[in-house]
Amino acid sequence: MKGGKASWRRVLRAMPLHPQWLLGPRRVPPELLACRGLVADVGAGDRWLQTQLDPSVRYMALDLPVEGGQPYGARPDAYASVVALPLADASVDAVACFEVLEHVDAPALAIAEAARVLRSGGLYVVSMPFLYPLHDRPRDFRRYTPFGLEQALLAAGFEVVAVRPMLRALEVTGLLAALAIAGGVARGGWRWVLLPVAATAVLVTNLAAWFGARLWPEWDGMAMGYEAVARKP
Repeated sequence: MKGGKASWRRVLRAMPLHPQWLLGPRRVPPELLACRGLVADVGAGDRWLQTQLDPSVRYMALDLPVEGGQPYGARPDAYASVVALPLADASVDAVACFEVLEHVDAPALAIAEAARVLRSGGLYVVSMPFLYPLHDRPRDFRRYTPFGLEQALLAAGFEVVAVRPMLRALEVTGLLAALAIAGGVARGGWRWVLLPVAATAVLVTNLAAWFGARLWPEWDGMAMGYEAVARKP
């Protein structure tokens, strides 16, 4: 039954009626796809990253236990805090940390911990939202600009390979509008009356933003979030 629900959610997520449709499928930075050896996935969730990596990669999923169940279907190999990884110094070839740092009390300690466990030349691949609604309340503490994210990585001794925006500017606008529409319906008292109107509005918003982002000149002043690739010297 749970598998059926998950499959239905995946199908719905792939349709422009879904308020997060513009996010698209999860993508892995090419530097991480090229990585071999041991990859530690911190905040692994449902282990989606494992399915994208080369079969020769040794994959370790790490996540926190969550009281009352795992909302993201987490199936870690070990429970661990992002600031206290159960790994030896210089033992890992890559650390992945997707959409985790915004929920951490001390992100500088989390970045330093990744640096500790990485071998020389190892990669730290991290992403976090920028223009995105509050989520996982109340543990949603911060957003980084690309300059702030780069600064945090440099302070931990990393060499920054790239900092990339996620989504085009018009897609970000459409995503926020669609989420605002859906969020209002979810919390409103007339949700069943508003639902058909909301579905139509989300569909039109998503399609207009998708096509507009491909026809209109791009502007780099706004992004849904940023992914960064850094290397330990």
